[in-house]
Amino acid sequence: MKQKPRVRIFRLLQLLAIAYLVVLLVALIFQRRLLYFPTRIPAEVVESVAREHGFSPWRNPGGQIIGWKLPAAGVATGSVLIVHGNAGCAVGRDYLAQPIHAAGSVDVFVLEYPGYGARSGTPSRASIMAAAEEAFQLLPARQKKFLVSESIGTGVACELAARHWDEVAGMVLFVPYANLAAVAQRRMPFLPAYLLLLDRFHPAASLRDYHGPIQFVIAGADEILGSAAGQALYDGYGGPKQRLEISGAGHNEVAAQSADWWKGVFSFWRSAGGVGRHLQTEPDGGKEEGGGRRPGVSAGDGGQQ
Repeated sequence: MKQKPRVRIFRLLQLLAIAYLVVLLVALIFQRRLLYFPTRIPAEVVESVAREHGFSPWRNPGGQIIGWKLPAAGVATGSVLIVHGNAGCAVGRDYLAQPIHAAGSVDVFVLEYPGYGARSGTPSRASIMAAAEEAFQLLPARQKKFLVSESIGTGVACELAARHWDEVAGMVLFVPYANLAAVAQRRMPFLPAYLLLLDRFHPAASLRDYHGPIQFVIAGADEILGSAAGQALYDGYGGPKQRLEISGAGHNEVAAQSADWWKGVFSFWRSAGGVGRHLQTEPDGGKEEGGGRRPGVSAGDGGQQ
């Protein structure tokens, strides 16, 4: 007996609805595997790997390695905390740390997220922000504090700045975004990703409570976030700001800038009042270079957010 066309259509719709609900459930349960892509390094070799990148261990009072550091060559006049993107791990961020270290008399610290490198735990907004708060509290006292972020780290840095608005003297945000939920919706338009996202970093909201100087660096051909995501954050920020968009650059191609470029950032921080007269740079500083790109993507965001 043949089924009526209406019955066949109804059953087809039922199957499609069930399949869609299954996709929703999978996206909800496994979303953090789609968001975080850590590189794991065995604990017994991580310090030797870090030394190859020029880093020494950064430990908390309990002796746990929470990241990596480059102490200032002379007397440090500031501290820079780097919060990286969602892939790789902290030891691979020498392309950020080394030029900053060469540009000024600053201590440079790179936070390791839970579940990344050799650090225990699992990544989530709550665990990363707890680690970031601990790291910020452990920065040297009586020094100016600066934040540098990549990609998903934008949310971490901006939330720290909102919590410590009177201590953060300046920021640099590479490939930033205004709202991670909006990015997720753009990436998965067929799902209600805006509603499903658990780790709701919202830099635009965080920056309402911060008014220090920020350097924005946007990839003109950002294939992950889209350049509009960073532009929206820049447009909505009311404090002192500079914007550099590198035309034709992809998501993983803008964070490796020269020491001279960083000297220009230090100059901007000073002139905007975030540093006063305390941050010292090496001679020959001040020129901003807009074309610096990161060679390769092995330690970066791996093509993700």
